[in-house]
Amino acid sequence: MKYIQKFGCIIFVLAILMSTLPISRDVHAADEKWKQIKERGELRVGLSADYAPMEFERTINGKREYAGIDIELAKKIAKDNGLKLTIVNMQFDSLLGALKTGKIDMIISGMTPTSEREKEVDFSDSYMTVKQTVVVRKQDKDKYQTLDDLTGKRIGAQKQTTQEELAQTEIKDADVQSLTRLPEVILSLKSNKIDGVVMDSAVADAYLKQNSDLTISKVSFANSEKQTAVAVPKESPELLAKVNETVAEVKDQNLIDKYAEKAAQAMKNDGSFFSKYGTFFITGLKNTILISVIGVLLGAVFGALFALMKISSIKPLKWLASVYIEFLRGTPLLVQVFLVYFGTTAVLGLDISAFICGTIALVINCSAYIAEIIRAGINAVDKGQMEAARSLGLSYGQTMKTVIMPQAIKNILPALGNEFVTVIKESSIVSVIGVSEIMFNSQVVQGASFDPFTPLLIAAVLYFILTFMLSRLMNYFEGRLSVSD
Repeated sequence: MKYIQKFGCIIFVLAILMSTLPISRDVHAADEKWKQIKERGELRVGLSADYAPMEFERTINGKREYAGIDIELAKKIAKDNGLKLTIVNMQFDSLLGALKTGKIDMIISGMTPTSEREKEVDFSDSYMTVKQTVVVRKQDKDKYQTLDDLTGKRIGAQKQTTQEELAQTEIKDADVQSLTRLPEVILSLKSNKIDGVVMDSAVADAYLKQNSDLTISKVSFANSEKQTAVAVPKESPELLAKVNETVAEVKDQNLIDKYAEKAAQAMKNDGSFFSKYGTFFITGLKNTILISVIGVLLGAVFGALFALMKISSIKPLKWLASVYIEFLRGTPLLVQVFLVYFGTTAVLGLDISAFICGTIALVINCSAYIAEIIRAGINAVDKGQMEAARSLGLSYGQTMKTVIMPQAIKNILPALGNEFVTVIKESSIVSVIGVSEIMFNSQVVQGASFDPFTPLLIAAVLYFILTFMLSRLMNYFEGRLSVSD
């Protein structure tokens, strides 16, 4: 077992080293970025569409579309250069990694240039100035009027943002609660888990229109005004020049104000909650079922293969299966999702969609757990079954196929059902790379509706319906199989 653990550690270290090497290669090849975009004829813009009025999703005549100030800027950059625009929606803290590994061509997501970010990417000229404010519960407006009033308080901010940095540097002894998405921060404020939220004024105004129990405090920061810019890969001067040309035109013609007006119109409440966002949950439900079924079915195929390898008398096969199973069972699914998503581009040079990457991650994760389930099921079959079959002249393969495996499958069916239920729930993790399943779509609705709670409640109900129906179905099959006992 100690050798298996050593092999697993070695493979893990090598995977980390390999994932870093191609990134440096991409830096040297970044001069070709604009050429690659033109040859492709497509501009892939990364953003986090939960930040209205900067970027959000809405439904028009049953069709989903992106809207917001940043979306309009992205459209103009693409149009000015004769390119097709593709929006890649993912969590904000994943955007820089996606840009560095070539998953996207640029980031337009209300991003503020900082010294740390400038070490990793290049920024265009600023296209917008935003003021940073502190949003509090309306009942606490008189309580928090200066930075000193916030000393030692629990302050919320979106992770890896300028607002997070302000809270950490300008509020003395603040207990900064950094969350991945802004709707989650707002929900924490509304549920009294934090005392205030640092956010830019444009987004704060949008949330206040939908949340009458919140307000903007009189607290002001020394460096309250921040510039937003477009992030592009390092050493891509031609791409940067093209972006700056569009930004200059936008500023000269004061187009940001027009974009803001258009975003405000798109945000108006023109229907019921389900008429506006029902299609989001339906899409998420279909994708969750699809990715879960694929994960379990292919996971069972590969799991059976690795189970047979692990019980094999051939030591290299046995060691390989043990390392594979122990590594995947010993690392979080979230890490595996990121390794597959970024590694397919950085290490293998393959441009694979987020959905396929998420599915691959679920398949390999399932295969490790199902391999152990199948191995345990095979070992649970009485050894006399194997001996009797072999004495009748059956080969090892025939014995496994016709005698051992049918009994093993019957034994492991409850465990396989539990694994299926687990996969349905764990599929929510792939939302971090932009896979449009239930959790991802509920997060999109949170940002578009400014309602941080209702979408989560609907997502919980959908997950419960799926797992409850599957549990009843598995109970039915177990009952049918028990008849033969």
